[in-house]
This record gives sequence, structure tokens and C-alpha cells, in this order.
Amino acid sequence: MLTEEKTCLSPDEIARLANIILTLQRSLMLSLTDRLSAGQVSFPQFFLLGHVGMHDALSMSEIADKMRHTTAAATGLVDRLEKLGYAERTAAPNDRRKVLVRITPKGRELVNSILVEIRQGLHKLTSLLTPEEQHMWLQIYEKIFAYCESQNYYSKTDSPNS
Repeated sequence: MLTEEKTCLSPDEIARLANIILTLQRSLMLSLTDRLSAGQVSFPQFFLLGHVGMHDALSMSEIADKMRHTTAAATGLVDRLEKLGYAERTAAPNDRRKVLVRITPKGRELVNSILVEIRQGLHKLTSLLTPEEQHMWLQIYEKIFAYCESQNYYSKTDSPNS
């Protein structure tokens, strides 16, 4: 976990780091956006689809929690994915009033193919680093990720206690 200690980086180094992060993020997002547009899917729709794909099915409220959207906004994302054949709605077996969302085989194929491309890109990036740097990079990202996650609320499906 990150501490409240002050950084040893100078303001110029922090500014450089911010520029690097923004440039990398833009580059990676442009590449991902190009691939997603081929499947007619936005980044939020892809994120939703990937999350639904990690579960058997999710309710609209669980999706809204994960996406940090209203249920109405999440419904709009699911509507579009359903029209494209990437997701489907079903009634919950124990409560027919409750709507569940599942990923379809077509949706799973899209998610898997994009994840393969992401992994291939990461493989290229990590090949620029020594093995020690590769492990350090992963450790740094895991630490930053854990901190970012700790700053956000857990949805019901992501809670470490569920």
C-alpha cells in the first residue's frame, strides 16, 4: 500500500512522468479504439463485456455498480451490445423480474481476440526491458493498481468478502 510519504521526484520529473503517462495512455487507447471500432464497440462497452465475461451472469445493478453508471446508462450500454449480438438478457431463475446479462459466444470471441492483441503488445513492450525490469514493472503496476482500487468502493461482485 502507498504511504503518505512525500515523493523524491522533482516537480519537473513529476511533470515528465505525467507527460509520459498521458502519451502512453493516448497511444494505447488509440490502438484499442481502432480494434474496437472494427467490432462497433466503444471502450465502455468493451469494459462491460469483459467484466460480464468473467461471470456467469450479472444483474443490471451489478453492471451499473461496476461501470459506476446509473442503471439507465448501463441499460443503454447493454442494449447496444445486445443489438450487436455480443450480450444477451435473461430472467433470473429465482426471480423472473430480475434481468441478468450474459456474454454470448460472439462477445467472448471479440473480448478474447482483443485481449490476445493487448498481450502481444505488452510482450513487445516488456521485451525492451531486462528480466529484472520486467518484474519490477509488474510490481510497480500492481502496487499502483492496489492503491487505485483501495480508493474506490467495491461493487458486490468484486468485494473480497463475497
